[in-house]
Amino acid sequence: MDFKKFRKSFRFALEGIDYALNSDQNLVVHFIIAFLVIIASILLDVSSFEMAILGVTILMVITTEMLNTSIEKAVDLVTKEHRMDAKIAKDVASGMVLITAFGSIIIGVLIFLPHILKLFQ
Repeated sequence: MDFKKFRKSFRFALEGIDYALNSDQNLVVHFIIAFLVIIASILLDVSSFEMAILGVTILMVITTEMLNTSIEKAVDLVTKEHRMDAKIAKDVASGMVLITAFGSIIIGVLIFLPHILKLFQ
């Protein structure tokens, strides 16, 4: 294994994350919410299985947001014109993030609600 190539690819990946965080305000919001979810899961003493589900859900939302950014940049690279195909590609990518975010909210409610209700009993 070529360690220099591996280190370079790792650096490129970190540069991609840095770019995404600095150019996509929604990604920053997702990271803040993820941090709050992790804190809440610790405070509410969720099980390790529930924490694993929350972790996968967080990764899905962040990944789809980064994929959305990639698709938008790729479409912009191909055309700057207002073309219906470009709009559809960008809208579908945004819709992917929206569906994932709504799904994560449902999962969060299903996991956190019983723990929150226990606090009031």
